[in-house]
Amino acid sequence: MATNADSRFVELVRAWLVSLPHDLKIAFEAMDDENLPRAARELAIGAIIYVVSPNDYVKDRNESVVSFVDDAILLRLALRKLLAAGETDEEAASGFRGRFPEVFETIDQDLALCQTSIGDLMSWLDGKLATLKNLEYRGKKVPAFLDDDEARDELFEHGLVFRTEYPIDEETIGDKLKKASTVTDVMKRRRAEEARQGA
Repeated sequence: MATNADSRFVELVRAWLVSLPHDLKIAFEAMDDENLPRAARELAIGAIIYVVSPNDYVKDRNESVVSFVDDAILLRLALRKLLAAGETDEEAASGFRGRFPEVFETIDQDLALCQTSIGDLMSWLDGKLATLKNLEYRGKKVPAFLDDDEARDELFEHGLVFRTEYPIDEETIGDKLKKASTVTDVMKRRRAEEARQGA
C-alpha cells in the first residue's frame, strides 16, 4: 500500500510532467536574463540541452510517460540552483523568482518530498547539475548559446519544437503513473544504463 508521502510524490510528478514545457520556458527565460550571472545562465542552458536532447529519452514506448521524469526533476533542481544564495545576486534572484511563483514558492518543499520518496536517485540527479555546463548540443558547447546569436536562435527553435511536440498531458498520463515504484524503476534503469556507458 502506498504511503502518504509516496502518494504526494506521484501527484507532484504527474503535475511536473504536465508542466515540463512551461518549466522549460522558464529555463529559456533564465538563459536570456542578463541580470543573472553568466554561470546561472549557463546552468539554465545545460538544463535545456538535457531536456531537449533526444538521446536522453528512455526508448521503451511503454514507458514514454515516465521517461521524462528525470528531465522534470532535474530541471527543477537546476532552476533552484541557478537562484541559490551566494551564487546569484540576491536582487536579481528575487526578481526572477517573483516572476514564477508557481514554481519557486514551493520548490524547496517539493524537492524535499522527491528526496524522501526516491532517496539516492535524487543524489544521482543532483550530481548531474555540475556536468550540465559541459554538455554539447549539435556540436556546440554551452557558452556558444550565450555568445552566438545563431546558436541561441537554433536552441530556442528546438525548444519550441520540443514544447509543441511534447507528448504528455493529463490524458496521456492516465493510469500509467499510480505508484512511486513506476518512477523509480525507470530511473534506476536509466542510471544503470549511464553507468554502463560511462556517462
